[in-house]
Amino acid sequence: MEVVPEGSNESKDLKTLFSFYSSYLWNRVVGFFPSSSGSNFLGKISNLCRQAARAGYRSRRKCLPLPLPSNSLDSSLVMTETSRVYEVLEDIMEHIFLNLHNIQKNLQFWQSRAEGSNARKMYFMIFERGPRAFINGTVQLIRECAAEGSSMQQLSHSASHHISERIAILSCLRCALAMFLAQIYMEVDRFGEELVKDPENSLPLLLVTINGLFSNLEASIGHLHSTHQSDSSGEGSYSSPLLFEMLPKVNQEGLQWTDCEVRDAINLIHQNLLKLDSYLSELVAEHRKPRKITLHWIRYTCGAVGFSVCSMWVLRHSSLMGSSDIDRWIREARDSTVSFFNDHVEQPLLSIRDELFETFRKRHKGVMEPEEVQLTSNSLRRMLLTFAEQTKGQKFPENASDQEMLEIVMARYEKELMHPIQNLLNGELARALLIQVQKLKLDIETAMLELDQILKANEINFAILAALPAFFLFLVLLMLVRAWFKRDPRAEGRGRMARLQRRLLLVEVEKRILQYQTYVDQGQEKEAQCMFGLILYSLDRLYHAVERHAKATGEWQCLRQDIIDLGKPGLQTTYKLIVTSRMERIYDCLLPSLKRQ
Repeated sequence: MEVVPEGSNESKDLKTLFSFYSSYLWNRVVGFFPSSSGSNFLGKISNLCRQAARAGYRSRRKCLPLPLPSNSLDSSLVMTETSRVYEVLEDIMEHIFLNLHNIQKNLQFWQSRAEGSNARKMYFMIFERGPRAFINGTVQLIRECAAEGSSMQQLSHSASHHISERIAILSCLRCALAMFLAQIYMEVDRFGEELVKDPENSLPLLLVTINGLFSNLEASIGHLHSTHQSDSSGEGSYSSPLLFEMLPKVNQEGLQWTDCEVRDAINLIHQNLLKLDSYLSELVAEHRKPRKITLHWIRYTCGAVGFSVCSMWVLRHSSLMGSSDIDRWIREARDSTVSFFNDHVEQPLLSIRDELFETFRKRHKGVMEPEEVQLTSNSLRRMLLTFAEQTKGQKFPENASDQEMLEIVMARYEKELMHPIQNLLNGELARALLIQVQKLKLDIETAMLELDQILKANEINFAILAALPAFFLFLVLLMLVRAWFKRDPRAEGRGRMARLQRRLLLVEVEKRILQYQTYVDQGQEKEAQCMFGLILYSLDRLYHAVERHAKATGEWQCLRQDIIDLGKPGLQTTYKLIVTSRMERIYDCLLPSLKRQ
């Protein structure tokens, strides 16, 4: 197989995006012209431009692998015309998968609207189809209400018809493409071994079979052209029916083809793919869901009006109108921001830094020192010792406790208080009072020293408390940024919603496998082929959703093989259900969020 670098893939994606929007803009321009020779000429130019743009685009989007033998890619046939057949088969699968995905998205939207109530349908018809539909629907509602009085019922009927028409056409397109996809896949599975062993005989048969499948597809969706023309009432811009190029009958009967004939057949398939894309893009565009800006045009209009009012208010307070309000508000906001940063970010962080490196080293001015407390304690002990020795008339030992001497002081103090005036002048009352004052001073200084130590030990806690507002603000901003990065609900993304989408894809595959077996048991061949094509479509979406995650966890090889096995037509349904059960229990990218280790 041909390997394309990642840079070329990006450039091709840009080309695809440019081709899509250029085609859309051209269709809008052509829609302004009446149906005449001039518009036909513009239509021809449009088709030529579209074909030229798509001819230069060779995408290499990895889709569900073809059911080919494992040794087919390593054989010597890679450099022959068979390799081109592999490429065109992959192109067919890729184009069908992309068109199915586009149809499925629009079909799901209309199905969700069909499940709503009549009031919800009428709301959609009036308020979610743009300003023109809002004006026309309102005028029609008023007219019918004034004329007949049953306008609500008619509007509900019109909404139901509008939605059911789109569901019918999109469902028919989806079924036809799914059947075509299933037939291609089954034919490739049937011709797989022969393409490797005997390419000269099997290759023409495969190309002839594909040619016949294109003819069947043309017949299955060709009637949608006439249906669309009759229902559009001249409003649609699509006017060209789907006509595929077919192989000459001479080639279809021959078994030995030249290289030139093989190349012509492959080029014919590419032309048919371009015609199919053009036909589907224009037909689906007429029945697609409204764009987001159309659905929410009222909200966007209110937002635009509000923005205009705010702009006028800002302009009135700006310097352009001679006002300095905005400049003053900007300065105040800047000063408030700087003050908040200094008070709740810078200063707490500096304080925490100083405490971590200079705890109990830095001394502040005016704070009580342990030496001062010790001096007061020594002075009190000397006073107690002198007073006790004089009172008792004996020498006290040096290791006498302060408590014993305080008891002597208090006993003397109580005795002296019996005659306070006399003892204040001639007794020991004054000395006892001074000793108690010194004791009170010592207690106060000791308490202040302990409080100072407590404050110093908790300075880092106070700094952290000061930084909490900034921390919470930063945490909220971080959560908002994280939610913005993980808001992607697609199955390829990260997070709980993406994991849930991947599990729902697996459930969808399992349900369609059971439905396919039901159709097979009932002998409904067309319905079974359609369901098998939808199985392949779901497997392709699952293939893309789990690839990046499975490669990161090292599960890709096993998971890829399980997905391929689910798409093989010859495997029993029982075995496929066992595979789906194993997939949802074993692989990390398919496990529920709560069960992750």
